[in-house]
Amino acid sequence: MSRNRPPFRADQVGSLLRPAALKEARARFQAGEIPAEELHRVEDEEIRRVIRTQEDIGLQAVTDGEFRRSWWHFDFLKKLDGVEGFEAQSGIQFHGVQTRAEGVRVTGRVGFSGHPMLEHFKFLAANTKVVPKMTIPSPTLLHFRGGRKEISTSVYPDLDAFFDDLGRAYKKAVKAFYDAGCRYLQFDDTVWAYLCSKEQLQLARERGEEVEKLPRIYAEVINHAISDRPHDMVITTHVCRGNFRSTWISEGGYEPVAERLLGEIDYDGYFLEYDTERAGGFEPLRFLPKGKKVVVLGLVTSKTGTLENPDAVKRRIEEAARFAPLDQLALSPQCGFASTEEGNILADQEQWAKLSMIVEISREVWG
Repeated sequence: MSRNRPPFRADQVGSLLRPAALKEARARFQAGEIPAEELHRVEDEEIRRVIRTQEDIGLQAVTDGEFRRSWWHFDFLKKLDGVEGFEAQSGIQFHGVQTRAEGVRVTGRVGFSGHPMLEHFKFLAANTKVVPKMTIPSPTLLHFRGGRKEISTSVYPDLDAFFDDLGRAYKKAVKAFYDAGCRYLQFDDTVWAYLCSKEQLQLARERGEEVEKLPRIYAEVINHAISDRPHDMVITTHVCRGNFRSTWISEGGYEPVAERLLGEIDYDGYFLEYDTERAGGFEPLRFLPKGKKVVVLGLVTSKTGTLENPDAVKRRIEEAARFAPLDQLALSPQCGFASTEEGNILADQEQWAKLSMIVEISREVWG
């Protein structure tokens, strides 16, 4: 039951802990001590090294660790046409900690006319012997947290027009990555987890959102964005409950969104977090349509360095297989290891031990 098409039985979400040399180079660049060319040289060197490590432990798909990014989402979004970054009044509130006070807002018509991350992908693809995987934020991220307040009313007096432009922009992005050689693209998405959280739903209502309408709107935008992808391009999503310095934002099982997310959105695969009780049980997997779609079980936490018991992980895979066919399941960490450049609180060797264990478990379970 091995797979020759992504998502693979042993897979990963995307971001990896930044090496010390890369952190130092970025700090020196920001301080004006080295030119952009020197930072770029260090990024290239460290990305080549992290590609080799991923290949050596047996992963069939590798990423660049998001080493050229500071944020998993803002770095992509603020390079879309009509979007800009800004210094926010406060950071994003996680449990016990806030991020840096940054954000993005829509100041013009949203579009896609090129992007620096196309070159990032090309470098990754040119330096690996296995499948290069590209991760970008879901289009939902440009709306949910900022909402109406961060979308220009003069440009978009009607949000229907905003969502239409957003879907079209992402459709162009999908084509651009395909044309650059990408055959494995992932939309990272915190929003579907927020839609399962009573606390986050209440905060959205207080921002003036009609939260009952959002699942349908978001599903339509995503389906429009990926509707024209060629048959040899796989597009997955990772549903995240928040990941910053080993902390989190939302809690709640997938039941409120599972039927729409798994059954109505045309993704090829779903990376779902299942590392803590905050994710609920496996029952929502019953909505996974029989066939080719795959749920990648995030049973190995990226938030701590403690290595899980392999037998316990295998038992949880067996539990999940009560609700979805084993042949439509796979295994990964629950999230990336460094959704922002700060990274989670664990050591490099602990990160690699977890990924190596995932490869080994997948071989034992699926062959």
